[in-house]
Amino acid sequence: MKFTDGFWLTRAGYSLLPILQAHDATVVPSVETGAAQSALQVRGLTKRFAHRGDTLNAATLEVALDSPLCEVIRVRITHHAGGVPPLRFPLLQEHVPDTVPRATVGGDGSSRLETGSLSACVSGNGADWCLEFHAGGRLVTHQRSRSISLVTDPHGERYLSVQHSLGVGDNVYGLGERFTAFVRNGQSVDVWNEDGGTSSEQAYKNVPFYIVHGGPGPSYGVFVNHTGRVSVEVASEAVERVQFSVQARSVEYLVILGPTPKEVLARYTALTGRPVVPPAWSFGLWLSTSFVTDYDEDTVQTFIAEMQRLQIPLSVFHFDCFWMREFRWCDFEWDPRVFPDPRAMLARLKAQGLRISLWINPYIAQASPLFEEAKRAGYLLRRADGSVWQWDLWQAGNAIVDFTNPTACEWFRSKLRPLLEMGVDCFKTDFGERIPVDVVYHDGSNPEQMHNMYTQLYNRTVFDLLTETLGSDAVVFARSATVGGQTMPVHWGGDNTSTFESMAESLRGGLSLGLGGFGFWSHDIGGFEGNPDPAVFKRWVPFGLLSSHSRLHGNESVRVPWAFDDEAVDITRKFVQLKASLMPYLYGVAHQAAAEGLPMMRAMLLEFPGDRTCLHLDQQYMLGPSLLVAPVFSARGDVQFYLPAGRWTSLLTGEVRVGPAWATEQHGFDSLPIYVRPGTVLPIGRSDSFEYDFQQPVEVREYELVPGESASATVYSHTGAPPMVITRSG
Repeated sequence: MKFTDGFWLTRAGYSLLPILQAHDATVVPSVETGAAQSALQVRGLTKRFAHRGDTLNAATLEVALDSPLCEVIRVRITHHAGGVPPLRFPLLQEHVPDTVPRATVGGDGSSRLETGSLSACVSGNGADWCLEFHAGGRLVTHQRSRSISLVTDPHGERYLSVQHSLGVGDNVYGLGERFTAFVRNGQSVDVWNEDGGTSSEQAYKNVPFYIVHGGPGPSYGVFVNHTGRVSVEVASEAVERVQFSVQARSVEYLVILGPTPKEVLARYTALTGRPVVPPAWSFGLWLSTSFVTDYDEDTVQTFIAEMQRLQIPLSVFHFDCFWMREFRWCDFEWDPRVFPDPRAMLARLKAQGLRISLWINPYIAQASPLFEEAKRAGYLLRRADGSVWQWDLWQAGNAIVDFTNPTACEWFRSKLRPLLEMGVDCFKTDFGERIPVDVVYHDGSNPEQMHNMYTQLYNRTVFDLLTETLGSDAVVFARSATVGGQTMPVHWGGDNTSTFESMAESLRGGLSLGLGGFGFWSHDIGGFEGNPDPAVFKRWVPFGLLSSHSRLHGNESVRVPWAFDDEAVDITRKFVQLKASLMPYLYGVAHQAAAEGLPMMRAMLLEFPGDRTCLHLDQQYMLGPSLLVAPVFSARGDVQFYLPAGRWTSLLTGEVRVGPAWATEQHGFDSLPIYVRPGTVLPIGRSDSFEYDFQQPVEVREYELVPGESASATVYSHTGAPPMVITRSG
């Protein structure tokens, strides 16, 4: 949200009260942990204090600073403390005794909080307001003139606005799964979950966290711990700053030091959570009925039989919306007209080695027999007058389950348990973005602040049931998310279109989401909307199968490869088999995601933070630390990609290229640039399955090892055997 009219003026109808001076800094217990002598409380004056009369008729903003984790400083700014505190994301606090923060106040009233190498320094009494963050003697970011303001809009609504400086060359990344330009500089972003497809500025997965990297100082992150709408102006309204604002009387944010982007992510996910490792079978190929296509058991069996005949390994079969009867989503009952005996059908499918996925959403249509049941029990969101909130978008008379009601959560789980007992293995938890704000929640939550948080409660309800029932085999396929959603994999990129442009925007979204700590991400191969040209499908297949998770899914047409041509069949087979052979490596990358908060699909800047060419790259990525993948976004097969320093080896051909350099190649539909990083020990498996013993037999390939130095790979077993470390010397 923009409040100013150029550099000098305020927009018509708005008033800004910025902090002008600091006053009365005090060492206090932590705002959260209660640790004695570990935090600062500073009064920010919006009126200059020259004599006692200046203390009258003026707002103050209380600024509290503490540290929930070493190298992290939390700042909480409060206008009026008497109201209901805003809803915040829960944080894990992991301080150990030798990293307890230290707060001090000087004789001039200046104050300082230190945690590890990161410090926050606040100006003294009577001086102009200045809050600076330093690390290792270097400035990280600062807040000076007009950086913290109490804002009143033309309707009398109050906002808190915070600005952080950007250094020369600083790039801003993240803020969730966004499909706009990869570097956020110059953009206005509303952190607000919406169902807008992949071709708009809206996003399904909004995360109020960004990483700053590329400038003269160390990399750092800023996490705005506010669940409601966060409006972010990224070097747009004030081109030297990032501004974020919330409609609340208190705002909390955390400055998270790197000094590399990887270390920023590690600390951010230490606070907000890291994913579990998804089951090995989930990394295989998922095949969907698609959305509005006609299907019954014969159709499903035909698809599966043809995949088997064509020797294309298939791991999961997904039933999309119409496994239930029309107008009744969700009633969680199989449509008896096309699935008269679902238990027997699932048994037949599972006997062929398949896992089963079912589509669900958190909405209850009026025609569902569950509507009256939920209405009577008070399990649905209501309006202020007590009536059930409903509309006709999506299903007629749609109502929304209120997951702030623990009894409603258990009721929802009770409808899913029979499906799990029947043989279903996982759920595609669709929707959860279009959540209204003119509602009343069971627990009294602020509807605006619950809008983004709703998806977390929805997915948690389902994921906890899967964990309770299936243990480590628990996995969802979720579309919406926010902070903490990364703990419940897997997520997919939403409704893309069947074009090369949408293929590229899908990748941008996935790389952006990965910079928010989401380790596992997928997308609809070939695009969801429309019927892809065979060239689009055949280029998308290698990209999809060199993603963390891989799914064939469409809207009005199926995505079975033989629907395109024989070459599409061969390409699908080749890359499913390639991914299966890479599982000893990929499963290790998955464990790294769980242990360190790093995504499997990594923006180049994560692995090569010092290479300035990598800072803007969004048409290639690292799959784990060792494989560089450059999808081909054209029918002709022309592709340009960048190799950082070293001797890189093509995984497919063995050709060696030397970086740093740009390369131009032309690829047939059955190929794309996949290069192995120098110094890599790459374990290769020998199976078309995704549940074989990854530890043996395993082929070990060595790539450009440095003479006299050793390199290693850790191979994990999905059966629970201890990890196996393979070490080779150059």
